Amino acid sequence: MEREDQITSLRSSLIETPEQDEVKVDNGTEKNKKRVAERREIFEEVKRQLRLAGPLMSVGLLIFCIQIISLMFVGHLGELPLSGASMATSFSTVTGFSLLLGLASALDTLCGQSYGAKQHRMLGIHMQRAMLVLMIVSIPLAVIWANTRSILIFLCQDPEISAEAGKYAQLMVPSIFAYGLLQCLNRFLQTQNIVFPMVFSSAVTTLLHLLVCWIMVFKSGLGSRGAAIANSISYWVNVLLLTLYVKFSPWCAKTWIGFSKEALHNIPSFLRLAIPSAVMVCLETWSFEMMVLLSGLLPNPKLETSVLSICLNTATTVWMISFGFSGAVSTRVSNELGAGHPWAARLAVFIVLVMAVIEGTLVGTMMVLIRNIWGYAYSNEVEVVEYVAIMMPILAILYFVDALQCVLQGIARGCGWQKIGAFINLGSYYLVGIPSAVVFAFALHIGGKGLWLGIICALVVQVLSLLIITLRTDWEDEAKKASDTVNDSITPENIFS
Repeated sequence: MEREDQITSLRSSLIETPEQDEVKVDNGTEKNKKRVAERREIFEEVKRQLRLAGPLMSVGLLIFCIQIISLMFVGHLGELPLSGASMATSFSTVTGFSLLLGLASALDTLCGQSYGAKQHRMLGIHMQRAMLVLMIVSIPLAVIWANTRSILIFLCQDPEISAEAGKYAQLMVPSIFAYGLLQCLNRFLQTQNIVFPMVFSSAVTTLLHLLVCWIMVFKSGLGSRGAAIANSISYWVNVLLLTLYVKFSPWCAKTWIGFSKEALHNIPSFLRLAIPSAVMVCLETWSFEMMVLLSGLLPNPKLETSVLSICLNTATTVWMISFGFSGAVSTRVSNELGAGHPWAARLAVFIVLVMAVIEGTLVGTMMVLIRNIWGYAYSNEVEVVEYVAIMMPILAILYFVDALQCVLQGIARGCGWQKIGAFINLGSYYLVGIPSAVVFAFALHIGGKGLWLGIICALVVQVLSLLIITLRTDWEDEAKKASDTVNDSITPENIFS
């Protein structure tokens, strides 16, 4: 009897009953469904980010082209007008455009999280508040631009070039107000995932700029001054087109409901986010401009400065790809945190980091492959072409690291980590990057290559710092902080038209 019980027990353990089969099938089905759902989520997130990143790349490149087109037209007038316009463009970027771009970046956090939380009315309030602050900041910047000649002479620049740059910068003063408004409008639309109107507006403006610049430079007799006026006209045209879209588009009906007195409230809270945002952008921009100044101190400064300018132009152009991904992840993270979806925000971060590695590798490889012919796009001098060929592999490494840095900064903006980012940029560029560049270029006599190696050192420190913070982030806690930020910004409705 005992033996029969043992046999029965053995059979029961080896022979599965129909009920056990059903349980196993159900578990397997559930696991498969879960895997399919996860893959679908990843695929959807990739599509969302690419739908944002592609248009944002185009917008950045088209806006950048306005300055490039102006310099190309001025270049046909002679060496002195080109030198003056180039110096004025660099001066305006350092003292004005980078600051306004940074201040407007606060809207990546504020508008993005408000839109995710479905506080649609607050997007219009945040944009108005940002516009007010940027217009006030633009007034002292306009005074600085009006005195460009005196400032450049004080900084021991060539008097003739300084005079030419001063005339160019004075006529660009109207553009600084337009640029500030343009950045606010772009952030307002971007955080709502409305990007194709931005592409259309930027494309129309750039095409129109070709015609306006040609007329103002060659047909009006204004010369280089005509190019500066054309810049201002083009920026204001872009602002006008986007303003009309925001005013009349049904897609903005919930987020723009008229001018409001609420925009005059909570300005200090906006500045607490906007000032660190500006510091983040300015510290990075200024460090690259400092490389140009240092290149003039190297042996054979004409060659070094020329090649550095080619490399900077190349780096800026391909950087627009990373800029698109940065804007995309900033929007996705801020929207999901505002909506109270921490896991979706975390997924967006994971996806963009993978895409940044792939994109950085592909673009970097392409830069290495074309290294021997790229220099001919800028110069026919063999010495310049050969030096550019030596620089391109270094630029490829720099771009790969910069691609990661760019998306990590986008994540920081989406989460509202601008203050942390400002401290990281300060340490990366001014405690590590520039000192390393000076040591490589002058102490170790590596020359222009040393300047770029110093920037790579800064970017590595920056990437490691931001990556550690991102990987250690508690996304549940970030979603709560986003909810608090949105709730703190809400004020009673008080609209007037």
